Amino acid sequence: AGRREGKMAAGGAADAQARFGHSGKGLLTEKVTSCGTDVIALTKQVLKGSRSAELLGQAARNMVMQEDAILHSEDSLRKMAIITTHLQYQQEAIQKNVEQSSNLQDQLSHLLK
Repeated sequence: AGRREGKMAAGGAADAQARFGHSGKGLLTEKVTSCGTDVIALTKQVLKGSRSAELLGQAARNMVMQEDAILHSEDSLRKMAIITTHLQYQQEAIQKNVEQSSNLQDQLSHLLK
């Protein structure tokens, strides 16, 4: 009976070892798969970060271009304001000349009567 228990114990140990071998391989496969998934996720995150940096750079370049356009527009508005002021002066001068011309015509018509 002792030998039988010994054989059963040895057989049980062999079964346990085989089961452990299978479960060990399963765990290893699971860990490798998990590690592969993590590497893929990390790669995606790095690429996403790289794309974000690229987008930020593009946004910064666009802002600089916008700033240049705004400064150019501001300069154009200043020049237009100066031109408007000059045109107002010219309009006032023309108006005075028209009034003087009208006065001269009145004086001439009185003289010719």
